[in-house]
Amino acid sequence: MIKKLLIPLFLLFSIISFAQQGTASPYSYYGIGDVRFKGTNENRSMGGVSIFSDSIHMNLQNPASYSNLKLTSFSVGGTFSSGNLKSDEGTNKTQRTTLDYFAVGLPLGKFGASFGLIPYSSVGYKIKTTDLVNQSINRFNGDGGVNKAFLGFGYEISKGLSIGLDASYNFGKISTSSINYIAAAEYGTQEMNVSDLSGFNVKIGAMFNRKITKKLDIFSGITYVPESKLNSNTVRNTHTIVYNGDLAPTTVDSYDAQNSSTSIVMPSHFTFGVGIGQIRKWVVGTEITVQKPSDFGSRYSSMSNVSFERATKYSVGGYYIPNFTSFSSYFQKVTYRAGFRYENTGLVLSDQSIKDYALTGGFGLPLGGTFSNINLGFELGQRGTLRANLVQEKYVNVILSLSLNDRWFVKSKYN
Repeated sequence: MIKKLLIPLFLLFSIISFAQQGTASPYSYYGIGDVRFKGTNENRSMGGVSIFSDSIHMNLQNPASYSNLKLTSFSVGGTFSSGNLKSDEGTNKTQRTTLDYFAVGLPLGKFGASFGLIPYSSVGYKIKTTDLVNQSINRFNGDGGVNKAFLGFGYEISKGLSIGLDASYNFGKISTSSINYIAAAEYGTQEMNVSDLSGFNVKIGAMFNRKITKKLDIFSGITYVPESKLNSNTVRNTHTIVYNGDLAPTTVDSYDAQNSSTSIVMPSHFTFGVGIGQIRKWVVGTEITVQKPSDFGSRYSSMSNVSFERATKYSVGGYYIPNFTSFSSYFQKVTYRAGFRYENTGLVLSDQSIKDYALTGGFGLPLGGTFSNINLGFELGQRGTLRANLVQEKYVNVILSLSLNDRWFVKSKYN
């Protein structure tokens, strides 16, 4: 079944990942956009904790986990997001539905492999500012993002110790537009930029677990992503415009397009986590991620209120399964997940560090007679601040994913 679905679903996901607008956050104006969570619903529902793996669920955050797969796994997930944006100037509501990941995991003895496609970042903002004193209007629009196609391998060195490597090709397109219109002037100006982005990066990881008592195991995981670069080729078009009665711009004159190429430095980051529990009963753990300050070249050099600092993320979470082998009660076999995350995004605006934090939870619902499951998760969070005339976002994310598991490469004994 998985083999028949694989190719058409991969093509469909590739098309949608280019077309979708994955965010409505004004903070996606900065850098390469709103950086997405690059893992499965299962981990996201536990605050992002990724210190453990099992034989039927993929852990896309640590490639060392692939060596623990026992069945071929196909996983796809999406999110419905509802948000409320608030500033000193008013409020606005947003809604988005996005595809979050598509991945396949293959067990190969002591080796394991995985490949797939994940949106890396999303741009999607519409900002309007009005200066009553100078009677001017500024509008900023942006959309697009960066996607990540990856291939990874994990290897079990010894019982309880695995290492892994992910190689990723990052690619995408970001389109931005800025309009400046002054009532006293006959014409306004519009600048449009289209940037094609591409580059490679790798992630290395290790996972360790060992029994410390008859019933308890200790788990730990570590990943490191070295610094890499995104090549950006930008075409810039400048127009003279006039506003119609509905404030829609009409082009009066256009100037020759300008082409430029630059490199965007993607900072290195390091993740470490530890936890304790019984793998088929309960596990609780915590994790920290530290990232060097971002460097986006000269794009923000003229903005006095924008800077970047070291980013950190703290996560705590876990799961509970009442009775993994229950035959009498379906709800005894359900996996119950919960967590919390707190993140300093590394973006600083008007001397305010932009923070993001959320309560998370979810359920793993087994499909009868199989090792497959449906996962339902949620996030209730807040990002940004009202200080310094900035924007505070409150959001609710509902996450739905499907994990199908099957056995490949088994020779049939009967025809």
